[in-house]
Amino acid sequence: MTEPTETPQATETPQVPPALQYIHGIPVLRCPSGGEPLRGEREALDLIGDAFSLGAAWVAIPVGRFEDAFFRLSTRVAGDIVQKFVNYRLRVAVVGDIARHTAASTALRDFVRESNRGTQLWFVPDIKALSARLAPESKELPAP
Repeated sequence: MTEPTETPQATETPQVPPALQYIHGIPVLRCPSGGEPLRGEREALDLIGDAFSLGAAWVAIPVGRFEDAFFRLSTRVAGDIVQKFVNYRLRVAVVGDIARHTAASTALRDFVRESNRGTQLWFVPDIKALSARLAPESKELPAP
């Protein structure tokens, strides 16, 4: 009888959970850069659940968490994900540089411009820019 041999276990990078941060008194769920990619509605619902459990009004998601399909509007991935957040009355900030995506798509540039005019979805280059955009809004929202 042969001795069983141990197979090496794959080491997983520990997942850093999203963290609630108050920016100008507004509860923002900040998602870490390293984490499960947002491929569609299922992953969006996971973040929505996290946001609700922590009392967030906004969810800040790094650009790197989105697959390229999100930035190709013809795939409808962006629309499906954003619609989930809208349905649950959560606002979303896509945080990071999307220049390579907008350079390749007039439709995406238009989508980003229109989104940034609204109050539901913003594309911002960094958290500092999100903070600047939330500053005037903090006067309009009730305290948490």
